[in-house]
Amino acid sequence: MAFAFTNGIRLGYERRGSGEPVLLIMGSGAGGRAWTLYQTPALVRAGFQAVTFDNRGIPPSDAPPGRYSLAEMVADTRGLIEALGVGPCHIIGQSMGALIAQELAISAPHLVRSAVLMATKARTDTTRTWYGKAYRNLADSDHKLPADFAAMMTAFLMLSPATLDDEESAGLWLESFEQAESTRRASVGQEWADIEQDRRPALRAITAPCRVIAFADDLVTPPKLCAEVAEAIPDCDLVRIEKAGHFGYLERPDEVNAAILEFLRRTG
Repeated sequence: MAFAFTNGIRLGYERRGSGEPVLLIMGSGAGGRAWTLYQTPALVRAGFQAVTFDNRGIPPSDAPPGRYSLAEMVADTRGLIEALGVGPCHIIGQSMGALIAQELAISAPHLVRSAVLMATKARTDTTRTWYGKAYRNLADSDHKLPADFAAMMTAFLMLSPATLDDEESAGLWLESFEQAESTRRASVGQEWADIEQDRRPALRAITAPCRVIAFADDLVTPPKLCAEVAEAIPDCDLVRIEKAGHFGYLERPDEVNAAILEFLRRTG
């Protein structure tokens, strides 16, 4: 892993493959390595250069104390693109990563060639407002949930019923989530990196071609919120992946990768 210094911090990043650069931005609490199981191999096979990195708060990138804002993380990512000299590049973002990608497309259009926005939103509805508040209150407290309880809650929130009903698959996911809880506290600053107002008016200024990928069983960013993003961006379409929750890029990688590659080839 190499490092780039941007926005006052150090970010760890990796490049794989060659060709047109594609920057992948991960969601809250996860490292860039989450892309390497399915998405980066598919991109490299298709002739792209895949650039992954760890957002602030995820080691080995710096984890400054305090609450992180979405604007800070957008500035981090912008600085990384500029430091690596890969702009304008294709961008793929998942959840918080999609929010970062959207804001980059608004504020720095010269750096964004196209964007794939997975599990995204332009506003926060009542249910998701309470969800975010609860997690931020937990992050602010000194209380740490038992690892098995936290793993179970993550599974119900992030996975589709189809995955949870598969006993072998569900067991593997739960074991993985339980192990991940040991490093969860490192990324708590990311809990505050969220949109604070309705961004649909701002999204209408995006000029880059975009594709929104919604996951049918996503409880965190449901398809209705994803559709609002696709409707607001002038040059944007919407792909819906069935039998997939918030982690649909891992649950249904073949369908997700096909949607990504078809879009990149069309906009390349």
